[in-house]
Amino acid sequence: MAFRKAVKGTALIGGGAIATVFGLSQFSQYRNKHGALVQVQAAEGAPVKKDHLPTREQQLLALQSSEEFDVLVIGGGATGCGCALDAATRGLKTALLERDDFSSGTSSRSTKLIHGGVRYLQKAIMKLDFEQYRMVKEALEERAHLLQSAPHLSAPLPIMLPIYKWWQLPYYWVGIKLYDLVAGSQCLKSSYVLTKARALELFPMLRRDKLVGAIVYYDGQHNDARMNLAIALTAARYGAATANYTEVKHLLKRDTGGGQRVCGVRCRDVLTGKEFDVRAKCVINATGPFTDSVRKMDDQEVPNICQPSAGVHIVMPGYYSPDNMGLLDPATSDGRVIFFLPWEKMTIAGTTDSPTDVTSHPIPTEEDINFILSEVRNYLGADVAVRRGDVLAAWSGIRPLVTNPDSKDTQSISRNHVVTISDSGLVTIAGGKWTTYRAMARDTIDAAIREHNLKAGSCKTMGLQLEGAQDWSPTLYIRLVQDYGLESEVAQHLASTYGDKAFEVAKIAQVTGKRWPIVGKRLVSEFPYIEAEVVYAVKEYARTAVDIISRRTRLAFLNVQAAEEALPRIVDIMAKELNWCEQKKKEQLETAKTFLYYEMGYKVKTDQLTDSSEICLVPSDIERYKKRFHMFDKDKKGFITILDVQRVLQSISVQMDENTLHEILNEVDLNKNGQVELNEFLQLMSAIQKGRVSGSRLAVLMKSAEENLRRRQAIPVDRSGGGL
Repeated sequence: MAFRKAVKGTALIGGGAIATVFGLSQFSQYRNKHGALVQVQAAEGAPVKKDHLPTREQQLLALQSSEEFDVLVIGGGATGCGCALDAATRGLKTALLERDDFSSGTSSRSTKLIHGGVRYLQKAIMKLDFEQYRMVKEALEERAHLLQSAPHLSAPLPIMLPIYKWWQLPYYWVGIKLYDLVAGSQCLKSSYVLTKARALELFPMLRRDKLVGAIVYYDGQHNDARMNLAIALTAARYGAATANYTEVKHLLKRDTGGGQRVCGVRCRDVLTGKEFDVRAKCVINATGPFTDSVRKMDDQEVPNICQPSAGVHIVMPGYYSPDNMGLLDPATSDGRVIFFLPWEKMTIAGTTDSPTDVTSHPIPTEEDINFILSEVRNYLGADVAVRRGDVLAAWSGIRPLVTNPDSKDTQSISRNHVVTISDSGLVTIAGGKWTTYRAMARDTIDAAIREHNLKAGSCKTMGLQLEGAQDWSPTLYIRLVQDYGLESEVAQHLASTYGDKAFEVAKIAQVTGKRWPIVGKRLVSEFPYIEAEVVYAVKEYARTAVDIISRRTRLAFLNVQAAEEALPRIVDIMAKELNWCEQKKKEQLETAKTFLYYEMGYKVKTDQLTDSSEICLVPSDIERYKKRFHMFDKDKKGFITILDVQRVLQSISVQMDENTLHEILNEVDLNKNGQVELNEFLQLMSAIQKGRVSGSRLAVLMKSAEENLRRRQAIPVDRSGGGL
C-alpha cells in the first residue's frame, strides 16, 4: 500500500508506532507524555458537560441545523464513540453517525475481556518483535485506564492456566511473570502458582487426572455493550451530536483547486427515511469490519486493508465455572486460544481467530459450538456432564484485523491499529482492540488535527470518567434497596450497569403490589432486568426491541429463550414510549425473533429437536416414557393437548395459566399442529438423554406430575391420617 509523503502523508499507527509525518518522528515524545503528537492551538472555551442528555430528536436537529462540524465520525462502535468523545472533550464541534445502534457490531460481541494480550507477548518474545511488545505495553496501560474510567462496568478477573505437564509450569510461570513486569505499576494483582489441591479448591470443575498445578494471573472484564454506550453517552454530554440509526449514503466532496476534498456526508435517518447533508472539516471512518466499504466511497480503486476474523462464543449456565475465576487454554487442538469465563452469573466459552470472508456477523454453526464444547470437556472433570442442551446462547463477532491484502494467516497478526489519510482527507482508523479504544481515538484525532489544521486542545480522555462512574461506589446498591425497596439482586444489577444513574432508573420503577420487593417488576423471573429499564433505555436512544434484548439489557447474550419470553412485554412498553401502532409492534416482535433465531444461536438450539430427530432409546426407556405419556393421554388419542395437561395438574393441585401452558407445549410441538404426539415426546426424551436438549419444561412437568401421582397412589390408608 502506497502512503503519501510529507504534508500529504499517511499517519500509520500500529500498536502505538507512528510513521514519520511532516518529516518528523514524534513517537517517543508522544508515548512519554500521553498527549498530542504536536503542539496545537487550544480551542476557545473548554467543553462543558451537560447534566441533561439530549434526546435523539434534538441530536438529529443539531446535525441538520449546524452549518459545519469540525469532526464527523462514521461508526458507533467503541472506536468511533471514543473518537467522538476525544474530539468533543478537546473543544471540537463533533458529530457521530451510526447506521444501526451503538455497539450493534463487533463491540458488543467480544470475549468481554479487558486485556493486554498474553499470547501477543509470547509472540513478541519468541519472534523478538518489538512492535508487538509495545502494543502489549500500551494495551496494559489502557487496561488500567478502562478499569478506572468505568469501575461500575468493569473489574479485575483472575484467570487460571491449568498445568498438566511438569515442564509447562516454569515455562508459563516465566511468561506470566513477564506479563506482570510489562504492566509495571499498572499491574492489577500479582500472578501466583497454585498446587493441584488448591487449584481444585478454587476451580472444582477441573479435570483432576494428570493435573500438576495451575498459574493464576489477572486481566479485566467488562460489560462491553454497556461500556460502548457509556462512551457514546459521555460524548453526547460533552456536546457531540450523536445519532444512531443514521446511515451514510455517500461522501460529500468539494474542489479545492488542488484536488477534491471530503467535506461531509449525505445521510439518511433509517427510522423515518429522511435524507440530509452533514458538513464537516474532517470526516473519520471508524466502521470496524466495514472499513473498506467506506474507503471505497472515497476511492473505488483503494486496496483493502481490513481482513476480518471471526470469534465464536457460547453461553452456558453459571455452574460450569466458579463465580470469580476464569480459565484460559492457550493451545487448543487446532492452535487457537479458548477462554472459559464467568460473566453476568453465566459462563462464556469462546475461541479466537477464525478467518472469514464476510464483514456481517456470521451465524454460529453447529460445528463451531461442538468444537468449543469438545475443548470445554477436555478441561472439566468426568463428573461434569457437558451437554449440548446447556448452550443458552451463541454468537459470532467479527474482529477487524489490519493486514496486507495478500496475507491469509490472521493468527500471525496482532491487533495493531492503523490510521490512514487519503488524498481527499478522509481519516480512517482500523484494526486495534477493545482495550485500546482510547489510545486509538487519541491517535486518530491527533492525525485529524494535523491534516485539517483544526484548532483544538490536547487529549483529555486519560482519567476521564464515563457515564455513571462519578458517584458510584461498591455499596451504592444498598442505598437502592433501602431508599426504593428494590430486591438486592436487582439493585446490584442496576448499580453495576448504570452506576450513579441507577437512581434515575429506580425512580421510574413500578410498584409491584407485593410486600417485597416494593418496586421493580422483572421482565423475566430468572434475570434481574426490570421493566423500568426499557423506559430508561428509550431515553438512552434505544429504538428497537433488539436494542433492548441485546445491548441495553444482555438477555439475548445470556439466554435466547428468556429473551424471547420477555419480548412481548418489552414491545408493549416501547410502544407506549414511542407511540407505535399495532403493525409496528408486530414488526418489532418478528424482527427481534429473527435476530434471536439467526444471530444469537436460537436456530442451532432449536435444530437439536426437529420432526426428523432420531429416537435413540432402549426398549425399557420407551415403555417407561410411553406410560408417562399415557398418564396425560387418558383417552389413548396418541397426542396430548393443553386440556390434558390441565386435567393432570388439577388432580395434583397445581395451577398454571393457559398462556404458559401454550408456550410449554409449543416448545415440543415440532409440526406446530397445537398438540404433542407420542413420537414428538419420545424424540424429546431421546434428545434429553443424549444431552442435546436440557431444561425442557414439558419433560420436567410430566416427570414431576408422574411422581406426584405415584406417591398419592402409594400411600396406604393406615398412614394417610384416617379412613374407615
